Amino acid sequence: MIDLSGLERVLDYQFKDRQFLLLALTHRSHSARNNERLEFLGDGVLNFLIAHMIFQSFAEIDEGEMSRIRAQLVKESTLSEIANEMNLGEYLRLGEGELKSAGWRRPSVLADALEAIFAAVFLDAGYDSANRLAQKLFQHRLSSVNPKAVGKDAKTMLQELLQARKLDLPNYQILRTEGEAHQQTFFVECRIEKLGIFTHGHGSSRRNAEQMSAEQALPLAQQQLAQKSSKSQASKG
Repeated sequence: MIDLSGLERVLDYQFKDRQFLLLALTHRSHSARNNERLEFLGDGVLNFLIAHMIFQSFAEIDEGEMSRIRAQLVKESTLSEIANEMNLGEYLRLGEGELKSAGWRRPSVLADALEAIFAAVFLDAGYDSANRLAQKLFQHRLSSVNPKAVGKDAKTMLQELLQARKLDLPNYQILRTEGEAHQQTFFVECRIEKLGIFTHGHGSSRRNAEQMSAEQALPLAQQQLAQKSSKSQASKG
């Protein structure tokens, strides 16, 4: 049997019944008795725990903002990032096919397993223990959240920044594409002529490439506009 003591130390929780944890780590490719039911329950448990944390942490934000923060924290990429930080992939029980295709690194597999672990803790010891685990894994992420920016991607934030200053919107141009039709990489330039900003991004789709170029342009535009605002205030003084 796999040694789960290392994972328990990472979770800072020792199971009364380790069969719950073992089942949470069992992918459907490994056994007919797997973590899918636990993943279903864990999704609900985690959504409630995160909602409670947000409700307690942000007294002034509305329902829509709370929903966007929760969506940001429980989305697959966030859960798989946390799972990777825990080295959760090392403990997964996978079938031969998943092992050959490096399933222990697949974001969906990792995210599902983490949700299943929350269900396992909930079933093993109840709400308080599951809540302590949520606090341990999510509190620092929640503390760094800007409620007004959550749910807005770099392109949207860049557009809003320029619109607020009555500047022209960025111009995104495809520079080139590489690879076969089914597996292309797009290279895009983001141009903000008035600010002299020209940044580049690449990705598996034009959208992803534009987002990367916008992520590069956003802090540059913020810096330039902040400097211009500071100079303008100084000249008025």
